Amino acid sequence: MPKALSQKLSDMQQSVEQTAREYGLDIFETIYEVLDYDEINMVAAYSGFPVRYPHWKWGMEYERLKKSYEYGLNKIYEMVINNNPCYAYLMESNSLTDQKIVMCHVTGHNDFFKNNFAFAHTNRKMINEMANHASSIRRYMDWFGVSEVEAFIDKALSIENLIDFNAPYILREKAIIREDERKEDIEKSITRIPAQHEYMEHYLNPESFIEKQRARLKDEQEKLAQRFPKNPTRDVMAFLIEHAPLKKWQADVLDMIREEAYYFAPQAMTKIMNEGWASYWHAKLMSERMMAPEELIDFADRHASVMATSPHQINPYKIGIELFRDIEERWNKGQFGSSWEQCDDMMAKREWNKELNKGALKLFQVRKIYNDLTFIDEFLTLDFCKRVGLFAYGFDKRKQEFVVESRDFNVIKKKLLSSLTNLGHPHIQVLNGNYENRSELLLEHIHEGVDLDLAFAKETLCNLAHIWTRPAHLLTKIDDRTILISHDGTNYKENIVANQ
Repeated sequence: MPKALSQKLSDMQQSVEQTAREYGLDIFETIYEVLDYDEINMVAAYSGFPVRYPHWKWGMEYERLKKSYEYGLNKIYEMVINNNPCYAYLMESNSLTDQKIVMCHVTGHNDFFKNNFAFAHTNRKMINEMANHASSIRRYMDWFGVSEVEAFIDKALSIENLIDFNAPYILREKAIIREDERKEDIEKSITRIPAQHEYMEHYLNPESFIEKQRARLKDEQEKLAQRFPKNPTRDVMAFLIEHAPLKKWQADVLDMIREEAYYFAPQAMTKIMNEGWASYWHAKLMSERMMAPEELIDFADRHASVMATSPHQINPYKIGIELFRDIEERWNKGQFGSSWEQCDDMMAKREWNKELNKGALKLFQVRKIYNDLTFIDEFLTLDFCKRVGLFAYGFDKRKQEFVVESRDFNVIKKKLLSSLTNLGHPHIQVLNGNYENRSELLLEHIHEGVDLDLAFAKETLCNLAHIWTRPAHLLTKIDDRTILISHDGTNYKENIVANQ
């Protein structure tokens, strides 16, 4: 069972939060709970929430975390939940220095959750909502059977990334097309043979010929009007909830999983910024105000382990904190703007210092209005890339190992931005819910240079066919060929649509 904070930890929390507020951090009330290693693994398996709906995947995640801890491969120092009040967990076996670092780190996350634009739409009472979801799904399991409900959850979870991650931040207006506009579009689309003289118009473009074109174009417009959705939609889950022939409990379960997917999406959209911001503040608070001299070695050891880099992947803590520090230094010295960009004198750039001291102000502005994609696009510079030593890597099939592909700045930045676009997931959108007038589902993969993993696509398409209860199809590109992959829930097939 969770344990209340000791008086020493409670005093430490008050000191950390008071110091953080003096530095300008704006946080929710924070509630800490102390857990042993087994309890913290259980909560971590539930993504930090104490109660989730029953499903086998939580058990698998718990076993993975438990083994990682026992084998010394992984240790959970902290967990924090985007909620109001903000909930965070402390490992019971951690030293007091560890707990202090964790509290400073949590305070950074808390401030980021409260103030970054990406979290503005999220449910700040999600702990209660998760418990409600768990209660509803348990009730459905009692009514309809564990196997049936769990099997449907399996299918729903396979498409939980098929949402429009940017939808909460975009206000879309519905297009209303008037009848006179439809007629005008038809007249513009009619093909007429050019006549040099007006008296020839009747012979070259007889009324019967024009009327046939009008009828054909009107028929095409009516077919387009009957097609749904009217425009391609990326929120596949919402489309299924609205249009798939689901039972009431199935639609409710799908809606719950979709709601949770939208709740977690901002955390994925800001992983580098969020971890970088928390790391920046735990380092700043500890080194400037909170650390006792005898804690220096332990702090340096813990901080270094968090900042450790790997040749195979980006460490969001490291890249995030280094970018925030780079921004602070540049805006303190005035190393930005047109005059800085146009300066070609390397010596002058090295000595550039206008002593503007705008670094802190800029950091809080960046924390508020950027996500990882815009953060990297705006602030990852050539100078930063060289200083930190970033490079692009890839897997060499011949050598069967990861190798450095490029140290070129443009290649590195493009690859990093590509990995962050749509959270690294393929862009999938619904084109037609009545494909070939057979009530079949047609989706499209918006190809952006990376082919689909057909093994995953096949299984996901199978699950979509079961949810839609009719065959599901997906347009994509493989090796520069446009293909249509299809699944009816039992059989899978591929057809080449066109060669590029």
